[in-house]
Amino acid sequence: MASLENVYMALMPKRFAKAAPREQKASQASLNTTQTVDPLPLQHVAVIMDGNRRWADKRGVPRLLGHKEGVKSLKRLVRHVGALGLKYLTVYAFSSENWQRSKEEVNYLLELFATVLTDEVGELCENNVKLSFIGKLDQMPPKLRSKIERGMEKTKNNTGLALQVAINYGSRLEITEAVRRISKEVAAGALTPEQISEELISSYLYTSSLPDPEMMIRTGGEMRLSNYLLWQAAYTELYITEVLWPEFTPEEFDKSIEEFRARERRYGGD
Repeated sequence: MASLENVYMALMPKRFAKAAPREQKASQASLNTTQTVDPLPLQHVAVIMDGNRRWADKRGVPRLLGHKEGVKSLKRLVRHVGALGLKYLTVYAFSSENWQRSKEEVNYLLELFATVLTDEVGELCENNVKLSFIGKLDQMPPKLRSKIERGMEKTKNNTGLALQVAINYGSRLEITEAVRRISKEVAAGALTPEQISEELISSYLYTSSLPDPEMMIRTGGEMRLSNYLLWQAAYTELYITEVLWPEFTPEEFDKSIEEFRARERRYGGD
């Protein structure tokens, strides 16, 4: 049987084979952590990637650079959880409220998304990652939407980690749209009110093909859900860390897993 180190190195994209010394050290630390962690006790993790702008402010650099560093953090996490065997990772990239930010920041974020999709789909395929998006995609700029659709098409047959990116996403909007669609079915006679159940409502959400996340990680220390997966997170374990998103390492993810292992999950009746 191939060693875990060989498997891990095979998962890494070729362009990272000769990483800078700092990156090599971080990758080796991640590998060592991977070797000692037991099989994951969960299959779906959701993440609120918060703190990019505060990371930049702390360093006196443009906030836009914080978002660029945040992309690097996501890449590290995707490689790490893929090597660990996580089945589903859902990340909050751009909320439906983020349109209220400055025009400069919004335009930069949209351009960054398009660039990342152009540059990283090949790496996702190398790592057997299936990419999908949840949110109001029809409101995204046509160029970006085309790249989103192309990325999903190219990775649709991959069988490893399923990576969901929430973009132009808001949970209240998601639930409102589901209620509207169900109401139309009732009005058309295709459904009766008595047939409306939790399972039915779940089937009308963006995440209908996914299990609910067992854990939600929020970086940056804020104590709120920010309109993210409100229905799906009814019994999700919350893990809040003060670590800002650009500084969130594979080792920090492993800490969250150990915290999850130590918890006794309760479902209201206990």
